[in-house]
Amino acid sequence: MIRYALRCGQDHTFESWFQDSAAFDTQVRRKLVTCPLCNSTEIEKAIMAPRIVGRKGRAKETPAPAPAATTDAPAVESTPLLMAQERELRVKLKELRDHIVRNADNVGERFPNEARKMHYGEIEHRPIYGEASNEEARALIDEGVEVSPLPVLPDDRN
Repeated sequence: MIRYALRCGQDHTFESWFQDSAAFDTQVRRKLVTCPLCNSTEIEKAIMAPRIVGRKGRAKETPAPAPAATTDAPAVESTPLLMAQERELRVKLKELRDHIVRNADNVGERFPNEARKMHYGEIEHRPIYGEASNEEARALIDEGVEVSPLPVLPDDRN
């Protein structure tokens, strides 16, 4: 997982987590990333502070330059607020993931083929999830098959 500092077209700043940089690029291109203050989908990466691992193996954050103040929206830089928003987002993502797992069939590695068959009307539509490589997912999207990644949270990997 990677955390990006982001900025919308209205110059609001916020942070969000992505599986990798390709996931960020795909989600921004598909207008799936929105500003929490104004719902703008015009999103770009902001200047970020690097994470430096100290001698004891703990990551230390180097302070990033302070963003320009805006007068049209409340500040989002407050750490307790971001932590609360992040916790709330993680809870919602976990609920979404659990709902999908409970209500859809896990087709595993057959996912790309099953999704295509449904898209082209060869089999009946039903909720499914499974595994696909980045290349397979891109090919499905290029064919017009509607697919979305299943939310993966850092806690899921521990």
